[in-house]
Amino acid sequence: MTKGTPSKMGGKRAHTICRRCGKHAFHIQKRRCASCGFGESAKLRHYVWAKQH
Repeated sequence: MTKGTPSKMGGKRAHTICRRCGKHAFHIQKRRCASCGFGESAKLRHYVWAKQH
């Protein structure tokens, strides 16, 4: 016997490559890129606190 409930998400992928930024951050079910915001907005996702100096 195993401890606890076995995971039902084994082997499934949540993210794939984004068409806009090319990063592996496009969420398949949400249809939105976690990195650049593609699928949600025409503007690139960015924050002031994440600026590189």
